[in-house]
Amino acid sequence: MGFPRHRPRRQRTTPAMRRLVAQTSLEPRHLVLPMFVADGIDEPRDIASMPGVVQHTRDSLRRAAADAVTAGVGGLMLFGVPKDDDKDATGSAGVDPDGILNVALRDLAADLGDDTVLMADTCLDEFTDHGHCGVLDGAGRVDNDQTNRRYVELAVAQANSGAHVVGPSGMMDGQVAAIRDGLDAAGYRDTAILAYAAKFASGFYGPFRDAVASSLQGDRRTYQQDPGNAREALHEVELDIEEGADLVMVKPAMSYLDVVRAAADISPVPVAAYQVSGEYSMITAAADHGWIDLDTVVLESLTGIRRAGADIVLTYWAADVARRLS
Repeated sequence: MGFPRHRPRRQRTTPAMRRLVAQTSLEPRHLVLPMFVADGIDEPRDIASMPGVVQHTRDSLRRAAADAVTAGVGGLMLFGVPKDDDKDATGSAGVDPDGILNVALRDLAADLGDDTVLMADTCLDEFTDHGHCGVLDGAGRVDNDQTNRRYVELAVAQANSGAHVVGPSGMMDGQVAAIRDGLDAAGYRDTAILAYAAKFASGFYGPFRDAVASSLQGDRRTYQQDPGNAREALHEVELDIEEGADLVMVKPAMSYLDVVRAAADISPVPVAAYQVSGEYSMITAAADHGWIDLDTVVLESLTGIRRAGADIVLTYWAADVARRLS
């Protein structure tokens, strides 16, 4: 019995042939590097649960950011880690112009200008003494509307500090509309909003909470999405787009590739996906044990997220991968 006339293996014979017919590309411009900057430290501080990732000082952040931009990454997402004494019930350190996130944004804006896309996490969890993403009411529940008012203050402070993009990640109802109105009223009409539109209550966030020294006790299931609810996630995506989101995000990425695909199918704006801390750490741990090849699996995982439909991927490997791809 002869072989069929069309043999797919002919398309795999050489690296050049495979590159020519590749259906999904992974380029440095697709990647955004999340970075942590901490107040009150003199040297970069290792994050034990995220080997290879650190809490930066302002100076080390500037150097690492410049290196990442030189490597060609599409953007930087910045998270601030205040001193414990600066945390309070309303997260005022996030709004303070002299708070660590805002001064670091000004540092990078001065250094990099428009050579990259500077993004800021627009949330309260790093700055509150209770660790929740919002302001609590008298019963200890997150108050949606009070929180949105605080998000507007955060977004305006971040835009004033040089952020090109603000990233509301708290999953409050109406957060995008409130921030858009607030930015426009403050004269920041060109500041874009990356909405964490489908952020699930995931077990993969544990190392991130170490990275930002979270004060959280309990969980965030009353405002983050249930992992089983894909249709609800798409509804959230649609709502955020209607409210003025310039980009929408699915988080985490790897366990929610079906949601990434579905969001890409309906979204008129770019779709981002966040390869979160737990995904980073489990791949790193397996590679450290010699069970997988790190470089191969990292590229495979990121290509899979792109193949699912993500236009942009946030990953802690962004700079390393960009250097490899350049």
